[in-house]
Amino acid sequence: MLSDLVAKLEELKRKRNAFIIAHNYQLPEVQDVADFVGDSLEMARKAMETDADVIVVAGVRFMAEVAKVLNPDRVVLHPEPRAGCPLADHMTPEIIKKFRELYPGAPLVTYVNSTLVAKAMSDVVVTSASAVKVVSKLDDDVILFGPDKNLAHFVRKKTGKEIVTVPPWGHCPVHEFLLSPYYLMKAMDEHPGCKLLVHPEAPPESQEMADFVGSTSQMLRAIGELKANCYILGTEEGLSYRAKKLYPDVEVYPPDKRTICIDMKKITLLNIVRSLENMKPKVEVDKGLAEKAREAITRGLELALDKSP
Repeated sequence: MLSDLVAKLEELKRKRNAFIIAHNYQLPEVQDVADFVGDSLEMARKAMETDADVIVVAGVRFMAEVAKVLNPDRVVLHPEPRAGCPLADHMTPEIIKKFRELYPGAPLVTYVNSTLVAKAMSDVVVTSASAVKVVSKLDDDVILFGPDKNLAHFVRKKTGKEIVTVPPWGHCPVHEFLLSPYYLMKAMDEHPGCKLLVHPEAPPESQEMADFVGSTSQMLRAIGELKANCYILGTEEGLSYRAKKLYPDVEVYPPDKRTICIDMKKITLLNIVRSLENMKPKVEVDKGLAEKAREAITRGLELALDKSP
């Protein structure tokens, strides 16, 4: 029974002094047991703030790596190491080197949805919530940005800078295909009158259809600010559960019941319990890569939190 797993999990959390951070796309029951639920930037910050001995990352591999990079002296557990990110795999070291050669001197701004190696080769790491603000604060007019082409389009539109996408084809399969204009039109037909909120990983045409474009955390805030009675959340379906908990009196719908990130759903209560029981799989990162990645992540965090004009 799930209730038994929850009870066991609470016991293990106390025993291990563990803190669970979960992404907004996680299964409902995983969100419910997490100590913190949020987007990538929020998860990274919480991982740094906690005084727990053990951090359990309910998310995909790059999130677990970031948690370890920012907490090198803590035990970081990733209950399912096979939970990867197809978007991150588009941006290889070879591609980065090629674009560095083609655009010497241009800074490389890398989306947090990337491998540890890509982060280590970058100047700044951003999230979908911070990308526009961080890029706008850079003095350079030409920016290398990867791996998501649709987020790159959004940053280009908002900043007016020349954004070179690294690589030009990088995308998240869920956002690229299941959040195409066709699926959004279907959702709008099924839920007439709803406000449409869309993640910037969705195609430009889908972004143009939206009443609001932003990260998962920004979309959640927008629900409270737009004051509508009904919303379609153009992103992975897990965010709809989170939104319904935060706004119980508002109707919230995913665009389609199939807008599911399979990798996010690989994290379950059962493998979290087993991870805490066995204290593995532990996240281990190369110290040299971690140091370089930490510099890029920290710079991105500092610029994102900078309140100066």
